[in-house]
Amino acid sequence: MNWKNLDLFNPTEEHTMLRETLRQFIKAEVEPQAHEYDRKELFNLPLFKKLGELGLLGITVPETYGGAGMDATAAVLTHEELSSSDPGFCLAYLAHSMLCVNNLAVNGSEEQKKNFLPKLCSGEWVGAMAMSEPSVGTDVLGMSSTAKKDGEFYILNGRKMWITNGTLDESGTPADLVWVYAKTGEKNNRPQISTFIVEKDFAGYSVGQKIRDKTGMRASNTAEIVFDNCKIPQQNLVGTEGSSIIHMMRNLELERLTLAAMSLGIARRSLEIMIKYAGEREAFNQPLYQFGQIQKYISDSYAEFQSCRTYVYDVARKMDLNHEGNRVDSDGVKLVTTTMAKNVADRAIQVLGGYGYVGEYVVERLWRDAKLLEIGGGTIEAHQKNITRDLAKNYKKYLGI
Repeated sequence: MNWKNLDLFNPTEEHTMLRETLRQFIKAEVEPQAHEYDRKELFNLPLFKKLGELGLLGITVPETYGGAGMDATAAVLTHEELSSSDPGFCLAYLAHSMLCVNNLAVNGSEEQKKNFLPKLCSGEWVGAMAMSEPSVGTDVLGMSSTAKKDGEFYILNGRKMWITNGTLDESGTPADLVWVYAKTGEKNNRPQISTFIVEKDFAGYSVGQKIRDKTGMRASNTAEIVFDNCKIPQQNLVGTEGSSIIHMMRNLELERLTLAAMSLGIARRSLEIMIKYAGEREAFNQPLYQFGQIQKYISDSYAEFQSCRTYVYDVARKMDLNHEGNRVDSDGVKLVTTTMAKNVADRAIQVLGGYGYVGEYVVERLWRDAKLLEIGGGTIEAHQKNITRDLAKNYKKYLGI
């Protein structure tokens, strides 16, 4: 191994080793099952637990609690590599490791971290995060789920929708631990949102329905989850009542960064496939890459991918996992990279023609998976709104003026 090749994408020996380990694991374990689990709309739970053996399920969690103690760059390269093979499986990983586990590691109490993180990092437990509702997505303050104090407990009622890892199998087994947001009152005419840790054996917590026939990301389970007078011990309240916005903002930046990293994996794999195909397939006695139309698809895709990859890794390099820092660029990387991935996958299908339109050649699945990334974790319209508002407040800071 030549350590002199360390760069923005592999800034340390540890990052380089992580990427190489991931590529070996993906080749041996992830790629062989990707098409089957997508076609059957199944989550590969045994394979997911192997990520715990590799130390990846708590990649940003301090070693004290069973994690790997790595940084945002490690999280990005993990999502890029996994998504290059199976974005649906990677999305289940993101929901567990970023939305649930990292949230707990950063925002939970010492007791909560000691109680729950070792099981989540090892893979003994699978986690989820529940914020969206049947009629509420981006408008977080519009949620209707409520939690009311009752002695030493909170009573949680509501329904959450589109929850990745909301169920772990076809029989409706719920996630082992869910990081849940709910209203606990109002202050100055504004809803107070609080955070709760719901465990699998709490009465009143159940799976409503598994969401089927999704366009893409079929290898991750999406479900409605229901809280019907769910009794939550007071010690499972995270922080204080009404402090959820702080929790959300800290974690949203990493969520959006890693969703952008998933887009990199999709784009990179699509590029690889179309470049190889354009060199192997001939038309009119010459390789496809000799034709101007094909050259445009490949060259534009490469330049867009490299631009986005540099942006993503630069934001990761600067990110402090313990503090809210740069919403403009965490929104920015997801805004541009998700659409880039969809477009590159689309061009790959076009280059492959009829072969690109069938599952055997992978790009059809990548194209379907890519679309979700423009919607989940904040829509591209929400990112446009956030970026514009933040720039209006202090554009000179971000433009380096």
